[in-house]
Amino acid sequence: MRSDANIAGPMTDPVPGPRTESVGDGVSRETPPPMDDTPIGRAAQLAVEALGRAGEGLPRPDRTRVIVVANQKGGVGKTTTTVNLAASLALHGARVLVVDLDPQGNASTALGIDHHSDVPSIYDVLVESRPLSEVVQPVPDVEGLFCAPATIDLAGAEIELVSLVARESRLQRAIQAYEQPLDYILIDCPPSLGLLTVNAMVAGAEVLIPIQCEYYALEGLGQLLRNVDLVRGHLNPDLHVSTILLTMYDGRTRLASQVAEEVRTHFGKEVLRTSIPRSVRISEAPSYGQTVLTYDPGSSGSLSYLEAAREIALRGVGVHYEAQHAHAIQNSQQNVSEGIQ
Repeated sequence: MRSDANIAGPMTDPVPGPRTESVGDGVSRETPPPMDDTPIGRAAQLAVEALGRAGEGLPRPDRTRVIVVANQKGGVGKTTTTVNLAASLALHGARVLVVDLDPQGNASTALGIDHHSDVPSIYDVLVESRPLSEVVQPVPDVEGLFCAPATIDLAGAEIELVSLVARESRLQRAIQAYEQPLDYILIDCPPSLGLLTVNAMVAGAEVLIPIQCEYYALEGLGQLLRNVDLVRGHLNPDLHVSTILLTMYDGRTRLASQVAEEVRTHFGKEVLRTSIPRSVRISEAPSYGQTVLTYDPGSSGSLSYLEAAREIALRGVGVHYEAQHAHAIQNSQQNVSEGIQ
């Protein structure tokens, strides 16, 4: 467990600049400040600590966990959550596949995967029955992370799937036929409840719902939960909401705290103790074709996703996640100023 001091670095002088050190008989000399007395130094220190934590490894699940990241409300952080949790799990030593089911292809972009119209994609898997192994690509810079990209062709898949046999279970069959060993499959759903999302829910056992810490956060969730119940009742009896993740949390506002409290009251133990803060670095990373884990490993967003992934992994194998550990991490995140995020 790390203390706040370990995150913030040693105490710094009230006045920046070189320090004067006494060398007896009133003689003094100037010594340069240590690296971690500067914002860049603190960021570097955080990066080393974050990557060190990522390298610790986590218990691997007994079988592949297929997690559907869904919320029909747009702008809540579905894609951001999918790619950064996937990268975090991979950095912890897991083999992870991201399935991009959103026609916009934002998850593919964020992972640095080429997804122009000529690239074999998840569209070919769903509509043309192409093997999943022929479209999966390794993600640059993150060992053990793979992506089945989306192209713009996926925009018409909702209509094309209607007339196909077993239209709701085509993704499930593709995943079952995929022979490469995987620990996790994360499916990024479009912001709708159509056939693409239904395919994801039939293929997966767990639903992860990102909830933005803003006004109307719970609006529309009722329909999503009813769809989960319908799919569980008719198509996939194993489906359940396993995880709620609070995103875009700003501890400076009373509204964020109220939303978090309301969500925890509604969903209880499904809500992760770790929440994802608002972070400039999280927003910037996709424009560089990276996750925040590789773009800025020491940022508060990176640390938060590492901890959220850790919590998800430990929950999956029935290991009790210590509340005081999560609380300490959240406290440490507050010490990471916006200046080094």
